Amino acid sequence: MDPHLLRTFIAVASSGSFSAAAAELGYTQSAVSQHIAALENSLGTALLTRRPVAPTPAGERLLEHAGAILLRIEAARADVRRVVGEPPGEIVFAATPLAGATRVARALTQLRQTRPGIAVTFEVVRRDEVARGVASGAYHLGLVDGIAAPSDPLKLPDVGQLRTSAVAQEKLAVVVPGDHPMAKRKWLGLAALVDARWIDAPAVSAPLDELRAAVETDSLRPAIVYTGADLLTLLALVSAGHGLAVLPASIDIPAGIAKVPVDAPRLVYRVELLHGQLDSSAASALAELLDEG
Repeated sequence: MDPHLLRTFIAVASSGSFSAAAAELGYTQSAVSQHIAALENSLGTALLTRRPVAPTPAGERLLEHAGAILLRIEAARADVRRVVGEPPGEIVFAATPLAGATRVARALTQLRQTRPGIAVTFEVVRRDEVARGVASGAYHLGLVDGIAAPSDPLKLPDVGQLRTSAVAQEKLAVVVPGDHPMAKRKWLGLAALVDARWIDAPAVSAPLDELRAAVETDSLRPAIVYTGADLLTLLALVSAGHGLAVLPASIDIPAGIAKVPVDAPRLVYRVELLHGQLDSSAASALAELLDEG
């Protein structure tokens, strides 16, 4: 299956427009139409309706596979490039905003003691971007965080084979304004807060959809949605009374905010290291340091 045709199909299906897909991909609209026709001919079925432009049932099924197929192709290309000519002493890795700036800084300090000339590129991105980047070969390594049951791994996007290992696990806490009625509690069950005002900040706190699933209720609803990735901004919103959030229990908080350990349901905050085939000695060394951290 031609990956160029798949990319065109994804672009058309996602945008709902042949002209928008052409602009996105830098093709003419005629070329996009030809790509879709060629893909439909190769599979022997219509993949898109034309008015409106939308996936057919067969197209929906192909969409379930297309992204993963393209991702694995990129991963294969990246692996081959690293084998035949990766620049020596270069490493690219990514982490989610809370996955451990201190842990990363400490590991890099140790790495530079043995590899003083190493070139490092470090990106802070969202969890799905870390997983996809590692799978595609864009990153040698990735650190992701999230909530899970104590014995469970994190739920990651389906991006193919990735090696994972836990590097940290701790309790969770609800962060509340200092004058909140619950601020002096020794612990809290989330079920007692179903009617509270919440801030949904999935990049820097436990996502509300995951908390709802854990508590088995639809009542945990956001008063405000914060799509950024800055922890201080989230804490400022909590301090101002815009809502509550669930964070790692060890997080440092400013004056005017309290954190109360979560007792139920049984959840933990977890950080995991992701990587594919580590052909780079520098990446292998950093992976070992992060695992030890």
